[in-house]
Amino acid sequence: MSAAAARRRKQLEARKASDGEDGVNLQLKKLLSPDEALDEATAYEALQLAQSQVRKKVHAGDFEGACELAYQASLSLLKKERVSVASQLLTLLVEVLRETHTPDSEDWVSRLVELDKAHSDAMQGQTGQEAIRLQRLQRDWLRSCTSWSSELGTIRYGNNRLQEVIAEQCWKLSKMEEDNEEVSDLQCEAVQHMCLAEKPEKIIEWLKTLPAPTEEETRSGHNCPPSVRDGLLTRALLLLCAVENLRDANALLRSYISNVEERDLKVLAESYTKKDDGKAPSHVIFGCMLLRICEKDTRTGPLYSWLMRSFKRELDRLHNPSVIVGYSTKIGKIYFNIQPPPSMLNMMENMMNMMGGGGGGAPAMNPAMMQAAMAQLQQGGMM
Repeated sequence: MSAAAARRRKQLEARKASDGEDGVNLQLKKLLSPDEALDEATAYEALQLAQSQVRKKVHAGDFEGACELAYQASLSLLKKERVSVASQLLTLLVEVLRETHTPDSEDWVSRLVELDKAHSDAMQGQTGQEAIRLQRLQRDWLRSCTSWSSELGTIRYGNNRLQEVIAEQCWKLSKMEEDNEEVSDLQCEAVQHMCLAEKPEKIIEWLKTLPAPTEEETRSGHNCPPSVRDGLLTRALLLLCAVENLRDANALLRSYISNVEERDLKVLAESYTKKDDGKAPSHVIFGCMLLRICEKDTRTGPLYSWLMRSFKRELDRLHNPSVIVGYSTKIGKIYFNIQPPPSMLNMMENMMNMMGGGGGGAPAMNPAMMQAAMAQLQQGGMM
């Protein structure tokens, strides 16, 4: 048999084995085969073939097939450590999930978590600006996944597992970035997503790694921001209260007191209302009072308003204070029926909806009420 005849026979056998598959699909399968070496140029060829086939399936109404192909091709590229190319296909996958209204299911959430794990494995040992760029792209992709889950799933802000994965990604990226503003943004976003993942113990693990407040950060009237550790604790507690998750808020605060805070809480509680000891009100005592007040009825609205006023200087110096205003306004509305101005109400709702966010007009604080609350706090409660 001549060489040409042998090649022809091989081609006919391959076509028969493919059961009618077109040449593009066959070429894509060949490129993504586990045994096939894949350089950068070949990886881009595979990307273009996969993109065209995914879109072809979408246009033909084969939505399940389109999502499956995007998932399998992305996973294969990541296993071959072609992360930059895979990132483009991962983006297409989420776009198709949303375009085809594919519902958030445990199967798809598990697949997305698997893809993130494959991405993490492929990035092992990579450093430098290119590594940071790819980690940023992964964070953006996980944001899109969480948004898809929020829109087409049953959990308001997105599946808890996806929230946990993006939280871990943001915290990991915060250790790689050099710009202080970017680091603060990432730390705050990480804590936000971990709160929505309902994993307060993970937040405690992070807070343990941060330095304790310095003397300057705890001095009365300080102009610097509060310590990062204090700021993230307060942000987390306000967010958990705003989404009506007092269970995890209490778990977070108790664990913080037991495992992170080194100072004497009774001394901090006594210092909270003093104006002549040279100390700023402490974040942990603010958190204790906030939770105790939220656990009572709407009649403690004046006490909540006093608490917000007494801690306003600290809250105003937290990173991105407008978000803090959104949380505290939401708390006032939910627990104490303190209605914000109409302009602030829209901003607050938009801010909360983007998570997948001091009410005014309350009567003056009754000093006896405040004294009784402080006495109760010192005698028991969170301490």
